[in-house]
Amino acid sequence: MKKFLLALGLTLIASVAAAANPQVVLDTAKGQITVELYPDAAPASVANFLRYVKEKHYDGTIFHRVVKDFVVQGGGYDPKMSERPTNAPVKNEAEHAFKAGLKNDRGTLAMARTNDPDSATSQFYFNLKNNDFLNYPGRDNYGYTVFGRVIKGMDVVDAISAVPVLPGDFPATPVLIKSVRVEGAAAGK
Repeated sequence: MKKFLLALGLTLIASVAAAANPQVVLDTAKGQITVELYPDAAPASVANFLRYVKEKHYDGTIFHRVVKDFVVQGGGYDPKMSERPTNAPVKNEAEHAFKAGLKNDRGTLAMARTNDPDSATSQFYFNLKNNDFLNYPGRDNYGYTVFGRVIKGMDVVDAISAVPVLPGDFPATPVLIKSVRVEGAAAGK
């Protein structure tokens, strides 16, 4: 009985610890994607993403860049390709996230940025394969910050990655992000 109670207690502790990470649902034209965010590994990036979610910034945006066998990127443009205004950029956390075990592997969620390592604002991408060259230190001694992972709906990400694209990796038919919301206990925070 003691062993059972100990095992049950450890299971409950593990469940509570896992539940502590915020989960976000992206409702897209292709289906739903649920991601788990990792604030311990990338606190500024997670806080930044959640701020945009709570401000409903992502609602009505599109996946504007689809590169087969690489990434699906969104979070910055509406269907008319008008760029949404953004908050101040966040500091690159790729080194911290990498040392915490997060890599640009298939199914992970990361911050998109320009050549300036500290330029990430609202845009994010899903890795379609392991993209080791994007990890810290990367080609530029900074890398790209991974801050989450798809826990449900990778088939939806794959469906988005399969859409026909125009020159510039823009989907021929825009893939809409209808809404993005925080799930569970973290929703009230």
